[in-house]
Amino acid sequence: MIMLPMTSEKNGQLDASWQAVIGEELSKPYMQSLRNFLKQEKAAGKIIYPPSPLIFNAFNHTPFDKVRVVIIGQDPYHGPEQAHGLSFSVPQGVALPPSLRNIFKEIEADLGIKMSGKGDLTAWADQGVLLLNATLTVEMANAGSHQKRGWEAFTDAAIAALNQHREGLVFVLWGSYAQKKGEIIDAKKHLVLSSTHPSPLSAHRGFFGNHQFSQINAYLTKRGETPIHWQI
Repeated sequence: MIMLPMTSEKNGQLDASWQAVIGEELSKPYMQSLRNFLKQEKAAGKIIYPPSPLIFNAFNHTPFDKVRVVIIGQDPYHGPEQAHGLSFSVPQGVALPPSLRNIFKEIEADLGIKMSGKGDLTAWADQGVLLLNATLTVEMANAGSHQKRGWEAFTDAAIAALNQHREGLVFVLWGSYAQKKGEIIDAKKHLVLSSTHPSPLSAHRGFFGNHQFSQINAYLTKRGETPIHWQI
């Protein structure tokens, strides 16, 4: 059974810093409906990714007051062992998905550094990069299967809280889906960077050569903050 936690006391539950700003979302009717949906899917024998202890992994690795950059993805990877609750990231030892491979290509070209080929982006999350998928669960081998079930409202609330209560953040919006989700962001308070998605279908139409990783670090440096160490 997949549980959506109400407190931050156990593994897999929402970090206390996020509880303080969006915890009330967890008791709203749409989240109860989402719990029921996930319970029914599990009871029907469907495999859900990521594993339930990792659903809130992005929030728990990057507390609310530590967020500096937000990279918005769509939904988790739907292949075995790929999803671990961080957008675009895969666990150690898992082959790089095409979009992540293209992200690394752009980092190498933009910053002149060599990536190791490992796809675990936890080191980014621990530096304040919130790797947030709009939808936090997915059925195995069924992309987009948990969209419009309630997750979007929850992650909208997270983005709205960051927009309202923080300033000087960097929001990275790759592709039309993320850009639509970014409509609630105040570009006067935050740096908003947009481009096409790093997917092989669109990367050559504006993702490659966008130089956004150097722009992020230049912005953070200008604000007197430590730049992100992007090399993995």
